[in-house]
Amino acid sequence: MKAFIDEHRGAYGVEPICRVMQIAPSTYWLHAQRRAQPELRSERAKRDDVLVGEVERVWQENLQVYGVRKVWRQLRREGFEVARCTVGRLMRRSGLRGVVRGKKVRTTMPDVAAARPSDKVQRVFYAQRPNQLWVSDFTYVSTWQGFVYVAFVIDVFARRIVGWRVSSTMRTDFVLDALEQALYERKPGDDGGLIHHSDRGSQYVSIRYTERLAEAGIEPSVGSAGDAYDNALAETINGLYKAEVIHKRAPWRTKESVELATLEWVAWFNHHRLLEPIGNIPPAEAEANYYRQFAESDMPV
Repeated sequence: MKAFIDEHRGAYGVEPICRVMQIAPSTYWLHAQRRAQPELRSERAKRDDVLVGEVERVWQENLQVYGVRKVWRQLRREGFEVARCTVGRLMRRSGLRGVVRGKKVRTTMPDVAAARPSDKVQRVFYAQRPNQLWVSDFTYVSTWQGFVYVAFVIDVFARRIVGWRVSSTMRTDFVLDALEQALYERKPGDDGGLIHHSDRGSQYVSIRYTERLAEAGIEPSVGSAGDAYDNALAETINGLYKAEVIHKRAPWRTKESVELATLEWVAWFNHHRLLEPIGNIPPAEAEANYYRQFAESDMPV
């Protein structure tokens, strides 16, 4: 509106234009004065100029997936005293939005013939320490070359992704590779203190997968039959991945492009993404806090 008046005031004059547009001429002149002398603007407007850059920076640094709540929490972590409603207003002004999660499509097929471990989790996805409970699942991605599949192994304590793999097939080798990465990174003891939980997909109840768990001293657990929430935490991570990477950056051309994007997302997720269930801090920070607590108390982990 003010831009329109600026453009046409030479031909028609300010007062006639303001009369047609039903605004007070004093409103326009105040705007013109503040634009010529920025120091006359309100304190809120001056602060907005500073904050809007910080809001856009946080949104950009976090893969453009954060909504108002996450941007606000990250700014607070960095020491900015800003209200959530202010962040929302500045994001709307800049046209910034967070991603919206969609429905999960089930990919694993139950193997009714295989001998299955019992459900040792019973929907209680909670751990008191790292390497106490892992959950595994995989999802699919449509590319121009066909479907590719992405498997994750998640440590429940801090929701940290400890293993992942991208494959063009759904064979057992694929989920075994994700498990091997988790074993290499975490090096859990063979004292039987770690439970690995999955759904009843044929890949996870296969003889080779079960034998590898036993070899590593990990106790297997498989979700209950007919339970839509038998592996809810892993499916939640899948949902975040699909919303924050796959749907947001589609279409995908190749398996390699999915693999590179997944690598980037996992690193960001583990070290930067704020997760509400663990106190709105990143998974790596939650684990570091746990180990620091025991180091300071001189207690065994």
